[in-house]
Amino acid sequence: MLSNHKIQTTLEEIKGITRMEFTLFDEHGGMLASTGGIDRDFQEAVVSFAESMAESQMLFGSHFFKVITDDEVRYILLVHAASDEAYMVGKLAACQLRNLAEAYMEQLDRSNLMQNILLGNMLVVDMYNKARRLHIEQTERVIFVIAVEGKKDSNLTELVRRMFCGSGRDFAIEVDEQNIVLLKDVRDKKSEEELAGFARMLVDNLQCEAMVRVRVGYGNRAPDLQSIAKSYQEALMAIEVGKIFYADKEVVSYGRLGIGRLIYQIPMSLCEMFIREVFGEEVPDVFTEENVVTIESFFENNLNISETARQLYVHRNTLVYRLERLEKAIGLDIRKFEDAMLFKITMMVLAHMRYQKGI
Repeated sequence: MLSNHKIQTTLEEIKGITRMEFTLFDEHGGMLASTGGIDRDFQEAVVSFAESMAESQMLFGSHFFKVITDDEVRYILLVHAASDEAYMVGKLAACQLRNLAEAYMEQLDRSNLMQNILLGNMLVVDMYNKARRLHIEQTERVIFVIAVEGKKDSNLTELVRRMFCGSGRDFAIEVDEQNIVLLKDVRDKKSEEELAGFARMLVDNLQCEAMVRVRVGYGNRAPDLQSIAKSYQEALMAIEVGKIFYADKEVVSYGRLGIGRLIYQIPMSLCEMFIREVFGEEVPDVFTEENVVTIESFFENNLNISETARQLYVHRNTLVYRLERLEKAIGLDIRKFEDAMLFKITMMVLAHMRYQKGI
């Protein structure tokens, strides 16, 4: 149903125009919103009116109106005035609330359909028939998964809808306790750089507006409705692979996962066999903070010793000594391209194993 905040705002706006007081109840007599003017308990009268055949009536100096959608009584609206003008205002207000409720129900139906498509719960024929009936346009979309760090605020999905779902072709859907899924029309975003820029904007806006840390993963383009589920699975993989291998990145694209995607899909038994081939039965304890910083910087500078030494503010000979000491410990000279590549892959395999084991 419509949020109480939305209902209250609507009634306040109507009051501002008409200078009349309104109260809205559900069909069981529970008060949902009021602008004031209540001087008695209306619950019993509201329930009695809801069960009657009348669509409107006058009682206790107030006009009662039913708000009906899909042949069901959704709300009971009271206008706290007895004039003919109040009757006309009440009819118009009830009409406005009915239109809001119907629009909300249609949006809910559209969101439910897109969620079922996202999760692969529909036959193709049913998918297109329902999409046509709900006026969901066939367009190219990309699925963005927004993974929220910590506890997700219940209003965050609504914030995403307000900020990024301006057209009827975009949808923001909650699928679990941590993720929000944004199905975005991307016909105006022709390049990978534009998609990455939009994902970056998602991160920046949510961190600024909602004060939460998020990571965004997105899949390949889905040219039609049946491709949406595949793009969603790709976005989920981007999030998972990003956590393991690219922890410093807040935006991860499935199309740019590189070797991380391959390692992520290797069975644990093969990972363990590979580590034994490289290190033997025991992984050497060489991953001190100093070594990790040295190795990462060395790789970032394309195995350039002079540039790495300059970046680390150490003498070139000091860096060479560190690398030689590391070679003795692991049996690999990462100054050589083949050994460096093998060591890099080994580190990624170890990270994958630790993640799968929850270490």
